[in-house]
Amino acid sequence: MKVGFGYDSHRFAGDRKLLLGGVEVPYDRGLVGHSDADVLIHAIADALLGAVGKGDIGCHFPDTDSTFKDISGMKLLHTVSNIVINSGYETVHIDATIVIEKPMIKDYVHRMSANISSVLSIDIGQVNIKVKSNEGMGWIGSGEGAASCAVVTVKKKDI
Repeated sequence: MKVGFGYDSHRFAGDRKLLLGGVEVPYDRGLVGHSDADVLIHAIADALLGAVGKGDIGCHFPDTDSTFKDISGMKLLHTVSNIVINSGYETVHIDATIVIEKPMIKDYVHRMSANISSVLSIDIGQVNIKVKSNEGMGWIGSGEGAASCAVVTVKKKDI
């Protein structure tokens, strides 16, 4: 059994869709990044890569490569899933937290879990997503952006 940890953060700006866990959340702003800036998916992908000792998403999908401009985090997660499998591991469990002041996203968490479990070919019960505010503190609390962290466990695949 191995454990990986991931973190990601992005700032808000207009003229962007807010995508979290592959779900478009209605809001007047979205997160800015080279790809779709899905902080939840990026944190989970980093955690998975870390668990199998394969670096981070910046190593595999550099923001200097136009191929990845505006790419869906779900596509990146699918590629990361293949890296995990090709490394001889399978995902056991994901526990992730999204830290965001607004909008309220608790009603979208089940769809996020379903998206993630589908891409990783695991049971939805193996994906736990929590949502927290920053209680008005700091850059997240003032509504400047959002962050996410994730812990994953993987195990060697049975042969």
